[in-house]
Amino acid sequence: MLFGPRLHHVSADELRRELEATSSPVLIDVREPDEYAAGHVPGAINLPLGSLPTAARDIAPDADVVTICQSGHRSVTAGKRLLKAGYSKVRSVKGGTDAWRGPLER
Repeated sequence: MLFGPRLHHVSADELRRELEATSSPVLIDVREPDEYAAGHVPGAINLPLGSLPTAARDIAPDADVVTICQSGHRSVTAGKRLLKAGYSKVRSVKGGTDAWRGPLER
């Protein structure tokens, strides 16, 4: 690929189906800790945007990674940063947690 991997997007409904499957992606919530604590998608780990990709160093570069934020803007930035850092399978949730229709953990 001439320009490297491309960031792909996933809908909140597609993510919900994937999380219900046996081989779930690594879901990274890139919001700030107080936003995350107020309610996040079950199973998401909190790695704020400002700490990426350093904070993600324990995640394998070939892992299936999905980034999420409140509305979808920060997760796109995070996804692009991860791709630039060498992660090969990165997607961003369209609409973020605003589009999520399932339960939220607190």
